Amino acid sequence: MPEVSNPPGPEETAVGSYFVANYPPFSVWSRTALDEATSALEAPPADVPLGLYLHIPFCRKRCHFCYFRVYTDKNARQVEEYLNLLTTEWDRYLDMPAIAGRPLHFVYFGGGTPSFLSTQQLQRLVAGLTTRTDWSRAAEVTFECEPGTLSESKLAAIRDFGVTRLSLGVENFDDHILELNGRAHRSPEIYRVFEQTRALGFPQINIDLIAGMVGESDANWRACIDRTLELSPDSVTIYQMELPYNTTISGNLLKGSGDLGGPIADWKQKRAWVTEAFEALEAAGYHVGSAYTAVKDPSVATFIYRDSLWEGADLVGLGVASFGYVNGVHLQNVDTWEKYSAAIEASDLPLGRAYRPNTEERLIREFILQLKRGSVRPGYFHEKYGINPLDRFRGQLDSLESEGFLAELNPERIALTRPGLLRVDSLLHRFFLPQHSGIRYT
Repeated sequence: MPEVSNPPGPEETAVGSYFVANYPPFSVWSRTALDEATSALEAPPADVPLGLYLHIPFCRKRCHFCYFRVYTDKNARQVEEYLNLLTTEWDRYLDMPAIAGRPLHFVYFGGGTPSFLSTQQLQRLVAGLTTRTDWSRAAEVTFECEPGTLSESKLAAIRDFGVTRLSLGVENFDDHILELNGRAHRSPEIYRVFEQTRALGFPQINIDLIAGMVGESDANWRACIDRTLELSPDSVTIYQMELPYNTTISGNLLKGSGDLGGPIADWKQKRAWVTEAFEALEAAGYHVGSAYTAVKDPSVATFIYRDSLWEGADLVGLGVASFGYVNGVHLQNVDTWEKYSAAIEASDLPLGRAYRPNTEERLIREFILQLKRGSVRPGYFHEKYGINPLDRFRGQLDSLESEGFLAELNPERIALTRPGLLRVDSLLHRFFLPQHSGIRYT
């Protein structure tokens, strides 16, 4: 069964990629384009911000909906070896003309589960990186956490190395639903950790939720909203559950292997739940800033990592299967532990595939990604690319307007309605070039 960019059928949550993370689709990136990556790294630096992403691929358990490259079977020695590989990889990049001497505008610890690492491992990793590159002036340092992996002392260490946004992977507050979906933590850990993070004074605390996990119900979702409002985090991220091919749930569905333990909501239901959450958050004073985020105070709670990437910033991705973007070229590391470690040990960059988008593809990439914030400014694209998106995308925009998904369409602003925002990933494909439509996304 071939993978498609969108799940088949208008509303069913079927197996396949839904979330649009980049453009052109990953399936057109290739090893044959690695010469482009070399050229980009050996060229002078672009006049854009630079970010650093660190993939920490370790977890206590693999969630049943997880599609990332993660490992649950590595011992302490192997974890230490991997962390050493990360710092060695960064050394390789610091020798490249496109990266050498540039300050870091943002840093992102993702996974996997960065908080899986022990306090000592984290301190050694950060010391190894910051002795090479000072990030004390970075505008944002984000750290993803699983509540059950945190202690007060580990949180204090994380705070000490300059994290400005701590993102707690709560996903749901109900222990039964957490169990059904393979999450390792339970609700008491959420409340304990949140209290500790507040006491330590993290500048921004984010809570992640997922609408439509296996077993989700109206009553439970309302309870999740209530619990979130009680905690009053600085920002809330809500994703609608999707089922890419390499998840446990997807594998079970494709094999027809029966009962998942509860229902999987369709897209209409998930949009209704996110609508309910956003309305409740707005009533409590939050501001919706994208299809997935609400923030209490936009002047304090920011997503610089997201916004910088969606406006063409450079990003170096360290670690197995990590993604990057340098001097206009997409990069991805090799996607297995063995290939990654072998490349580093051979004094190579562990790149697995690349793609150099042309000017039109870069324009489309920034336009569709920025549209996920709910609106775009046509003047931005005129200043950067010399085009008017009202003309370039006239047919697509007219179709969105006729279907009730545009609230504004004028020279100052193109804005989605709330129904358009909550289904934005399914709408973006109409902006793809013909050769990228209907093909495998990953």
